[in-house]
Amino acid sequence: MIDINLLRENPETIRTSQRARGADESIIDLAVQADIDRRKKQSEFESLRAEQNTFGKVVAQAPKEQRQELVEQAKELSNKVKKAEQEADEIGEQLSQLLMKIDNVILAGVPSGGEDDFVVIKEVGQKTEFDFEPKDHLQLGEALDILDTERGAKVSGARFYFLKGAAAQLELAIMNMGLNLAIENGFTATITPTLVKPETMAGTGFLGEHAAEVYHLENDDLYLTGTSEVALAGLHSDEIIDPTEPIRYAGWSTCYRREAGSHGKDTKGILRVHQFNKLEMFSYCHPDQALDEHKKLLAWQEQMLQNCELPYRVIDVAAGDLGSSAAQKFDIEAWVPTQGKYRELTSTSNCTTFQARRLNTRFKQDGKTQPVATLNGTLATTRWLVAILENHQQADGSIRVPKALQAYLGKKTIESKG
Repeated sequence: MIDINLLRENPETIRTSQRARGADESIIDLAVQADIDRRKKQSEFESLRAEQNTFGKVVAQAPKEQRQELVEQAKELSNKVKKAEQEADEIGEQLSQLLMKIDNVILAGVPSGGEDDFVVIKEVGQKTEFDFEPKDHLQLGEALDILDTERGAKVSGARFYFLKGAAAQLELAIMNMGLNLAIENGFTATITPTLVKPETMAGTGFLGEHAAEVYHLENDDLYLTGTSEVALAGLHSDEIIDPTEPIRYAGWSTCYRREAGSHGKDTKGILRVHQFNKLEMFSYCHPDQALDEHKKLLAWQEQMLQNCELPYRVIDVAAGDLGSSAAQKFDIEAWVPTQGKYRELTSTSNCTTFQARRLNTRFKQDGKTQPVATLNGTLATTRWLVAILENHQQADGSIRVPKALQAYLGKKTIESKG
């Protein structure tokens, strides 16, 4: 949720942000007016309540013969007070609903536009080339008998799969390497709930434009999370914490996404699936530390890509592709040889105080409470297998295991059982 003081003092900043995102600007005017109306009605209510309190003392001290008439007047005044309070509450609820629909204000320098308007910050490593005809990750996985999408579909439907043997080991190896990296840098390891309450899901901003992506269990009114960011953002909701130093969590969880609207996109293999595993970094920090913390999350992500010996690029995501909670987001995309393009493996977002304001996570400074900043960033997901299998394939169909992963996997190559 945006800062109400920013709405009052500088609504044009929010309009500019909405414009850069390609989002609705008119909602700002509606929110400004609703705030004016709410404050006016709240003032009217408080004035009437003060009058009611004063009049109550008059009634209590009045002679008996006048009291009945004054009591009737008191009842009439009481009805006015209740009506004014109800109207103030109704306008306040309207304001809250409007504020929940306004996206986080983007940071200076974030490119305007949509999905294709990102800015490339840097490219690292040489794009992988082969002196043989490379296979895609599904062909490699099936030939090695480590990936089975056909039986995944038989059991669960489209976009499900089985990881078998070395592929299952490889995913665990990536996750463990990422977890160790996180722990070395002060993160607390967590395995998070994957079902959360509506207020937690809404608090992180995933029930707005991303609502169609979320699985909802109607009978229980719980949501399956698409990232442990959701549970970790809710971990300290309604609490006052001390972010003198960033409070960091690494959340390992199974994730679920409906992939609504992706019909026909990336249907082959495991690039875009309904269920996957992910290791997510999540930081609570002082708002003044957020920019520096964001750089650190990005650096740890790059370290993981380098450990996996993958060519990649870092992009500054355009405003219209940020998602409602992020004020700035960097994606790291690995080169996928058979597609001849970079594909996203990780993202890291600076959500400033947007999520914390919704979830009421605060800290004390100079005797006052204010919302903390929250940030998130992926360290490993199932999707990484796509890039690792394709970039490290060898002419005989085997897969060279990156040196940093060999100790975790217990082997230097992944070979066919046959």
